[in-house]
Amino acid sequence: MATSKLLASTLRRTLTTSSSFRRFSTAAAEAVALASEPEDSMIIKGVKISSRPLYLDMQATSPVDPRVLDAMLPYYLARYGNPHSRTHLYGWESDQAVETARSQIADLIGASPKEIVFTSGATESNNISVKGVMKFYKEKKRHVVTTQTEHKCVLDSCRHLQQEGFEVTYLPVGNDGIVDLEKLKGSIRPDTGLVSVMAVNNEIGVIQPMEEIGEICKELNVPFHTDAAQALGKIPIDVDKWNVSLMSLSGHKIYGPKGVGALYMRRRPRIRVEPQMNGGGQERGIRSGTVPTPLVVGMGAACELAKKEMEYDDKRIRALHERMLNGVRAKLDGVVVNGSVERRYAGNLNLSFAYVEGESLLMGLKDVAVSSGSACTSASLEPSYVLRALGVDEDMAHTSIRFGIGRFTTEEEIDRAIELTVQQVEKLREMSPLYEMVKEGIDIKQIQWAQH
Repeated sequence: MATSKLLASTLRRTLTTSSSFRRFSTAAAEAVALASEPEDSMIIKGVKISSRPLYLDMQATSPVDPRVLDAMLPYYLARYGNPHSRTHLYGWESDQAVETARSQIADLIGASPKEIVFTSGATESNNISVKGVMKFYKEKKRHVVTTQTEHKCVLDSCRHLQQEGFEVTYLPVGNDGIVDLEKLKGSIRPDTGLVSVMAVNNEIGVIQPMEEIGEICKELNVPFHTDAAQALGKIPIDVDKWNVSLMSLSGHKIYGPKGVGALYMRRRPRIRVEPQMNGGGQERGIRSGTVPTPLVVGMGAACELAKKEMEYDDKRIRALHERMLNGVRAKLDGVVVNGSVERRYAGNLNLSFAYVEGESLLMGLKDVAVSSGSACTSASLEPSYVLRALGVDEDMAHTSIRFGIGRFTTEEEIDRAIELTVQQVEKLREMSPLYEMVKEGIDIKQIQWAQH
């Protein structure tokens, strides 16, 4: 402990006194570097930005909590051993740190540490779950049930299985984004090998009825997998109440580091998977490769903090959610919340603004870091497949913006985001002939547009 404190102290002195701090890739160096940059000199990808924008994109990634970074630093600087080295202290202390992190993650979801497998992130965990289970049980199980609003890595894994001869049922969701339990139950067949449903949707924040889905899967004896990357640390999770067999988790969505995730795999009744990577047989042979001790320690620390602060964070984020929604609606009409209002994680606020094109709104909001619900490719501009699955009109789907609120978001940032959003929407509507027609009382849906 004394050694790590001495190293940290030396590092801080070096970073604050040396003119060559940019050589260090540390939080302290980055903070000093950002503070020294002229505010009007930032041009990124051809866009001139007056200052660093407000960050409201928490579903994409979250900042590392400083307390998490404190837990990680010793395993970069002093305790850098390979956790699989069994012959010396460096390996032993790294291995102990990995097992502590395993317990911290298990504790957050009500699991046993022996049921946690470390991966590079939720995408890898999803691939192991969907492809690994079906390939292990391929002689008897040839069918997967999932929803149309899953994360792309689950949908692409299912398409990969289809190319290998498996069958997949993609269940529709209601206008609120919630899956129909009767349709789900009716879609399960004797050869169904897996049901995969995301706990909290990454785009619209909708929370699926996990306990009810788990009951159906238990009754019909089908393994249940969930992508819980957006749920971990944000809503209470109990693997036994949900009756999940597999659960995919991510570190960087809960104020931990990028590049690390975990897969919960139930031991009783035991679920088996075919490994998707060959190597040294680490993580019980399910995920070969050296476990990155600092990243794993960071994810464990983030989970421990999340358990302690979940209730406080939730209360605070709900208040900011209400402040944002009420602030926008007080000044703008034609604002629609996408997805269920009752069953959603408050940190995800997906709004559509009528008579405004989403990409134009995004470009105008240079001072707020947010995401659009529209998927933009070089060849075409298509509305989000998640919003299309909800039955959102194409024009409204094109106007969606996702505001992500988190642990470090402030009231001042919310108020500034409201101000900038309202300004930009009003500016774009002033240029919209459709909005002028609506204000004049014309029902534009009844207009027959001529094609030229």
